[in-house]
Amino acid sequence: MGYAYVGCACLVGLVFVASAVSKFRDFAGFVASVPRLVPMPIGRARPIAVLVAGAETAVPILVAVPPLGALGFTVAAMLLLAFTVAIAGALRRGRRSSCRCFGASDAPLGARHLARNGVLLAAACAGVAAAVPGGAAASPPLAGGVIAGVAGLVGALLIITLDDIVDLFARTA
Repeated sequence: MGYAYVGCACLVGLVFVASAVSKFRDFAGFVASVPRLVPMPIGRARPIAVLVAGAETAVPILVAVPPLGALGFTVAAMLLLAFTVAIAGALRRGRRSSCRCFGASDAPLGARHLARNGVLLAAACAGVAAAVPGGAAASPPLAGGVIAGVAGLVGALLIITLDDIVDLFARTA
């Protein structure tokens, strides 16, 4: 488990913890948002929402356990690809639904959400590469591991608060 693994696990793990917690906090709101994002019968929204929230819950657990890390990063990458396709499809259809990624945000979906998912997808792919046998060095020295972990946590906090940061600067412009 090298520096890349630690940094990617902290980044991806914390982002998925925040996303899953926010969905469970207002699960009814999340279920209601699914058909606005992806055209589907209302009756299918709840099972899809349960699957998404469950998979989001599994990601941080899996990446926290290095022998299961590659699986966790792969699940994260698959979720991020699905989210990116759903957001791109909604934008193409002219749907400006609010982003329910980290709670009950009023921020409409936009290009920044696609970019954010691209960054997270790159981190998940880097995590897979770092998790495969021979893809990561042995455990990093403590100081380096702490720095990699803090870098991942700072990146995660920036990603989680992206809509708030954009809104802050948009109001002052």
